[in-house]
Amino acid sequence: MKKVAVFGNAGAGKSTTSKQLAKITNLPLYVLDKIKFLPNGDEVPHKEYLTEHAKILDEDNWVIDGFGCLDSTWERLSKADTLIYIDLPIYVHFIWVTKRFIKGIFAPVEGWPKSAPLIKSTLKSYHVLLLCHKKLTPSYRKFIAKVKKTKKVHHLQSKSDIQKFLNSIEHV
Repeated sequence: MKKVAVFGNAGAGKSTTSKQLAKITNLPLYVLDKIKFLPNGDEVPHKEYLTEHAKILDEDNWVIDGFGCLDSTWERLSKADTLIYIDLPIYVHFIWVTKRFIKGIFAPVEGWPKSAPLIKSTLKSYHVLLLCHKKLTPSYRKFIAKVKKTKKVHHLQSKSDIQKFLNSIEHV
């Protein structure tokens, strides 16, 4: 496990899982929302994001958390040796986005750029949830089924799956 892509729908627990995974494995963690967005929540120029993403992919070791954009996602998933796909029931994503919003009232949201606008970002997350569920989720599932013979794939479908996965890595 040297190049790990953690991906899934909004509110899946990608940031929390990635942070714990990076700590356990001592792999460097790259949070795409912090690369793609400025501290105020505005996007960096797309070309600048793609350049930074490409630099990360060229490194020997990484855990990358997040989506970024469609093109960079497929490139990252292709270059990763280990895929962590967090694929929870859609209602859990809605609950966790709401929970993140409530917690964000009192403390900065983990994995988000500093000073990201909480309400705007949460509303965008709800919108992304439905789009991802309809369009990306089926594509992600097909992709991991196709590559599971050539890559290490962890298809995590519940909170307990996430915890079992992290526990299994910790005891290696």
